[in-house]
Amino acid sequence: MRVYGRKILREILASGVPIRRVYFANLENPSKDFEDLVVEVQRKGIPYRFISKKKADNLVQGEKSQGVVIDLAEFRYQELYETLERSTRPFVVLLDRIQDPHNLGAIIRTAVAAGVDFIVIPKDRSVRVTPAVVKVSAGYVFKIPVVLVTNLARAIDELKSAGLWIYAAAAGGKDYYEIDLDGPVGLVFGNEGRGIRRLVLERCDGVVSIPMKNGVDSLNVAVSAGIIMYEVFRRRNKDQ
Repeated sequence: MRVYGRKILREILASGVPIRRVYFANLENPSKDFEDLVVEVQRKGIPYRFISKKKADNLVQGEKSQGVVIDLAEFRYQELYETLERSTRPFVVLLDRIQDPHNLGAIIRTAVAAGVDFIVIPKDRSVRVTPAVVKVSAGYVFKIPVVLVTNLARAIDELKSAGLWIYAAAAGGKDYYEIDLDGPVGLVFGNEGRGIRRLVLERCDGVVSIPMKNGVDSLNVAVSAGIIMYEVFRRRNKDQ
């Protein structure tokens, strides 16, 4: 997987994700930020090459690479049980068949900011971590475990057995600020067009909704996720 950008390289270096090779563009007047990245890559002993700026952009299908292209191994997904064991008061986001990489990237970025412990996505009919997801997340996808599961409903059962309360974000539920979100909690967000599948919805402990006016009946899933995730953040940090 090839990703690009200076900020993304900084996040990858900080996270310790294995890098196959970094391609730096030959820039006429490189900034100190750019030069610092070269020095850090050299210090860590990561293979790198200098190439033309045009070639760097071509490596990422003509996108503006900022003079930095990173060649990674495939993204490393985590196991549910092991990830759950590392969380003391779990705050989890589960995504049921999100298909737009921009939505996944935006949700990941907000999840990191809101203190989510990990994200769960199903293997089938769901976008995985792609270069577009990395870009939209601003590289923050490397700061949070992403768990890939075969069966999302079964994963919810496992989380509930571990003491989490699982709430689906969908129409017709209680207003999200009326629900007890202080303890170990999981939030489920559904597909952009079809929402949450019935079998997944039936496994949840309750449904939370965002009140709306003026005839608006739904929001973009990344927007909805941000609103409700930050309610959990507010509750957990109200005394700080």
